[in-house]
Amino acid sequence: MSTPVTQATEGTTTESTDHDVAGSGNRCKFLTFRLGDEEYGLGILNVREIIGIIDITPLPQTPEYVKGVINLRGKIIPVMELRTRFGLPPISYGEETCIIVVEVEDEGETSAFQMGVVVDTVSEVLDIAEDRIEPAPKFGCRLDTAFIMGMGKSKDRVITLLDVDAVLSRADLAGLLGEAMGGDDADDLAEAA
Repeated sequence: MSTPVTQATEGTTTESTDHDVAGSGNRCKFLTFRLGDEEYGLGILNVREIIGIIDITPLPQTPEYVKGVINLRGKIIPVMELRTRFGLPPISYGEETCIIVVEVEDEGETSAFQMGVVVDTVSEVLDIAEDRIEPAPKFGCRLDTAFIMGMGKSKDRVITLLDVDAVLSRADLAGLLGEAMGGDDADDLAEAA
């Protein structure tokens, strides 16, 4: 039986077992955050920065989860609210509410683009061994689990690991913005992102 070993350094929590310490497994880092009572994770390599809530310029005729765009140091970045995207009830933004700026890559595209995602609170950077990540669950029905990269096991909790590229692609964004703005302006904005 393996004994869990937990090590924390400057906001990073690393969990391993005896056999991991011996070097038998690859590890992945995830930025974990909360939406309500649920904990989610994004691959740390996709995360560009975390900022507090700033003014979001709304766009007309977009789905409720598309909050609008922000101007981040002169760069226009589209923002979506994951809570609403996942069908959770809306809440008022608080002191811990923040925007995680992530880099999204599209299949077939040569360049990535940045998008902001609003979350209730950021938790920690978690190091999870690959053998502690299970595939997305199958429900035997037409439940869309395309956003779920896997389920990470850490101590006594389960973290839903998201595939940031599947949450919203550039084509989806251009389509949404095209409906809101009409015409080529949306493609230009999506390309700028």
